[in-house]
Amino acid sequence: MKIATYNVNGVNGRLPVLLRWLAEAQPDVVCLQELKAPQEKFPEGPIRDLGYDAIWHGQKSWNGVAMLSRVGEIHETRRGLPGEPEDSHSRYIEAAVNGVLIGGLYLPNGNPRPGPKFEYKLRWFDRLIEHAAGLLESGLPVMLAGDFNVMPTERDVYKPERWLDDALFAPEVRAAFFRLIGQGWTDALRTIHPDETIYTFWDYFRNAYGRDAGLRIDHLLLSAALADQLVDAQVDRHVRGWEKTSDHAPVWVELSDTPKRNKRQPRSANQVA
Repeated sequence: MKIATYNVNGVNGRLPVLLRWLAEAQPDVVCLQELKAPQEKFPEGPIRDLGYDAIWHGQKSWNGVAMLSRVGEIHETRRGLPGEPEDSHSRYIEAAVNGVLIGGLYLPNGNPRPGPKFEYKLRWFDRLIEHAAGLLESGLPVMLAGDFNVMPTERDVYKPERWLDDALFAPEVRAAFFRLIGQGWTDALRTIHPDETIYTFWDYFRNAYGRDAGLRIDHLLLSAALADQLVDAQVDRHVRGWEKTSDHAPVWVELSDTPKRNKRQPRSANQVA
């Protein structure tokens, strides 16, 4: 199964690019972020015409997340993280698809730092970490996929010295990412490319894409029950070079139908669907 994450930076404005990539890459499941569209304006029709079922959590002008599937029904289990009931941002959607529980997320940017937006980012990250612990404890095959707005290491950012004061590279944010990883998640892209410089985002300014001055901020994290099924993980970076495209590129993992090792799982994956 091929599962992807893609920050589309405006699902309606970038719809031709999204549809072109879906037709070309044919991912089985896709998590989308930054829809920038209210619930009623999501382009369900054109997406369904390509054979994808869809659920989405929209928000006017900002944020917004969605999940697409062409391999079976999407069984939504949650929208929004627990822990802050007054939080109205559309940043998290969770569903079981084809035996995998997937949390699609758009973590806050957090700039300017310091300030209220940065404090909100840290609180949101803490809520994600707490919720993710419960997902792992279930023993089910789980994936967290999306735009985390964090570069975990210096290898994940072009000229890291220029980002020392940015919320995406702040020590507190990077530490939160590694607290999350430390629960037992596998960073799929870095596992396949342990020593490579590999980016998922290039700014629109200063010819960043042409100079390969990028950031790795889109991540796919696998629970132990899925990590043994990891076959490949890549960035479709050529999509960033298309006309009127997002500043992010799609990122995807390929999972085998069975674990690489003979490992008994605590519960059947079928129990989540």
